[in-house]
Amino acid sequence: MPTVHQSPIGHELLDDPGADPAVVRESLHHLARSNAWFGGLAAARAGIDRLLAGRRPDRLSLLDVGTGGGDIPGALGRILGRRRIALAPIGIDRHPAAAPLAAARGVPTAVGDAFALPFADRSIDVVLISQVAHHFSADGVRALAREASRVARLGVVLADLTRSRLAQVGFRLGSRLLGFDRVTRLDGITSLARGFRPAELTALLAGAGIAATVTTHLGSRIVATWAPPRLP
Repeated sequence: MPTVHQSPIGHELLDDPGADPAVVRESLHHLARSNAWFGGLAAARAGIDRLLAGRRPDRLSLLDVGTGGGDIPGALGRILGRRRIALAPIGIDRHPAAAPLAAARGVPTAVGDAFALPFADRSIDVVLISQVAHHFSADGVRALAREASRVARLGVVLADLTRSRLAQVGFRLGSRLLGFDRVTRLDGITSLARGFRPAELTALLAGAGIAATVTTHLGSRIVATWAPPRLP
C-alpha cells in the first residue's frame, strides 16, 4: 500500500505487508477471537442487516476487503444460511499469509490492493470493509470508500472502531485474560486510538461524495452503510 495512505497515529503489525508471516498468522488467530468476543462480528452483521432491510435475496455475493483469516465472512455465511440466504464470499487481503487461512474457512481470497480492487463496476452485491479503515489516513479512507462504492451493487458496509480510553482499558484486560499474544494486545490499543467519532466518519465519507448512515454499537464499534452513488 502507498505509505501516503497509512494512518499517522501509531503503528500496527498489519500496517506492514511485509510483516513476518508467522507473526501475522498468530495475530489473525487472536483477531478472530477478538471479533467474536468484542463486537467485530456483531458490527458487521448489523451493517449487513441494515442493507438487507426489506430484502429477501436467495443469494448474496460479498467481498470482504482486508479479510484477514476470513472469520467474519465465514460466520456471516452461517448466520445468513439460517435465513435461507446463500452467501458467496470473496476475500482480498494484502498479506500473503492471510489467504490460506481465509480459504480454510471457505472464503476464497486473493492477495491484492484495496485501493485498486480487481473487480468490475457493480459486480459484487455487498462490499464489507471491517476494521480496515482505521489503518489509513483521511485521504486513504476516502479512496477506500470510493473504490468499494465502485464495485458494490447493493451497498457498502464499513464497520470499525470508535476512539475510547475506556475501551482501551477493557481490551487491555480482556485480551490478557483470553491469552492474546503481545503484538495483538498492543495493536488493539493502537486500533482504538485510531478509531472514528460518528461525526468524523460521516464527514470523511461526505468528502468522498458518499451520504452514509452512521451508527455506534457495543464494543466501541461504529458502522457506516450506504448505497453506491451512480457511476458517471
